[in-house]
Amino acid sequence: MRKLAFCLLLFSFTFWSCQSFKTSQKDAKLFERISLLDQYMQNNDQRIIDVLCSDVSFGHSNGWTQNFEDFKKDFSSKKVIYKEISQIEISEIKKYKNFTSIRRKIQVSGLYKDQSFEMKLALLEIWMKKNSVWKLWSRQSIEIKP
Repeated sequence: MRKLAFCLLLFSFTFWSCQSFKTSQKDAKLFERISLLDQYMQNNDQRIIDVLCSDVSFGHSNGWTQNFEDFKKDFSSKKVIYKEISQIEISEIKKYKNFTSIRRKIQVSGLYKDQSFEMKLALLEIWMKKNSVWKLWSRQSIEIKP
């Protein structure tokens, strides 16, 4: 399992290095956390809470909004099960003090209440560096219709 995680992380860094953004070593730590977020979500791994701020806010493409407690409850209940989460692109990175906003697109598939779904999402994520560790502070997603 660790080898698979390492390979996924290596692939993610390779993919991100092909993006049109100039990144620094400091950015690599943030990209690692983004990759972990996607990986933990896809694997329904409870360690996902380590990547989130305690006051995180999620805005979902279906209109749901969740705080940290709502997210933990729904995540552990497996209300939504992701089969695959693939990053398509990063289109924007903005930095201000210890905050970074990232716009990216992902392809997701999974189950919601035993109903299959597949969609492309545009995300705006706000990451906060807290005690030298990047944590997701806010995330808004919208569905990209074909």
